[in-house]
Amino acid sequence: MVPRWVRPALRLLVVGAVIEFGVLPQIAGARESLHLLSRISPGWLVVGVLAEAASLLAYARLTQVTLDERAVPYRQLLRVDLATLAVSHVVPAGTAVGVGLGYRLLTRIGVPPARAVTGKALQTVGSAVVLNLLLAGSLLLALLLHGNNPLYLPIAAAGLLLLAGTGLLSVLLVRNEAVAIHRAARFAEHIPRLDPESVRRLLTTLTSTLRRLTADRDFLRRSTGWAAANWLLDAASLWAFVRAFQHTLGPVGLLVAYGLANVAAALPITPGGLGVVEGVLVPVLVAFDTPQGIAVLGVIAYRLISFWVPIPVGFASYARLAYDIRHAHGLDVSAPEPPGEEPHDGASKGDPFGAC
Repeated sequence: MVPRWVRPALRLLVVGAVIEFGVLPQIAGARESLHLLSRISPGWLVVGVLAEAASLLAYARLTQVTLDERAVPYRQLLRVDLATLAVSHVVPAGTAVGVGLGYRLLTRIGVPPARAVTGKALQTVGSAVVLNLLLAGSLLLALLLHGNNPLYLPIAAAGLLLLAGTGLLSVLLVRNEAVAIHRAARFAEHIPRLDPESVRRLLTTLTSTLRRLTADRDFLRRSTGWAAANWLLDAASLWAFVRAFQHTLGPVGLLVAYGLANVAAALPITPGGLGVVEGVLVPVLVAFDTPQGIAVLGVIAYRLISFWVPIPVGFASYARLAYDIRHAHGLDVSAPEPPGEEPHDGASKGDPFGAC
């Protein structure tokens, strides 16, 4: 039976594809688009594709570091990340569903459940914090070099508030572990299908991980290093695709546009920030002196590789991963149900991601 979310997700993707490849090129202008396409540099397109591939490899390495699980082959972790990325690109509120799928796949390839929960949480939150730090630094430079711009300040303020809130919650959790965990467990009692004891175990494990981050500098360095590599390589892919149309972005304009777009994409409006990323990237790039036609075509090329191509690749990785698991352990891999549906086997109140 086809899950209920498949049809609306497919309709949304079709609409997104029409806007992405049909409407946006019209903004650039037909004549200008043809002129720019005649000047395109294939070499920079190849660089953009390679940078995006390297970004995904760096993210899989971040998964390995945060899980601290060397017994699981790197290629298996890469397939898990590609599968969760594909799901997050086709399902509304896809990040939450992707985290749930990632947790299930990790446990089925041999990662202990507590470590899978903590590792995915640390990876998701830590990666967001690194992105906001990159954005904050680039915004400060932009304000010094380019002055105030009302276009990007509201989104930047939201990102900085998210960063400050994450830091504050982390400090409160570490310094007042018993009180914070007790209150969270009490709050979980009022949420259907959420087991307070699971929340308690999750926060206890997460607190120990945060303490490790502050105590183990090598772990902190490797985690932040691979998270930064993931973001910077992805941003380099955007730079290369714009450069393919004979325009060179400065580092400040690149990081401001990229950071703002990805912070905005975190809002659960569309899968993978479809339409949101493009709607932020193009005007911000134009604000940093990129010709409008080049901004539109460069963003379309970048999103083709970073958003659309990972969907079939991710589902192919999921199929291969499911086949390997069944072959090796005789287990079945079930996609996580969207909120409101009954979970499959393996999702219970003892699984904090089971309802995702």
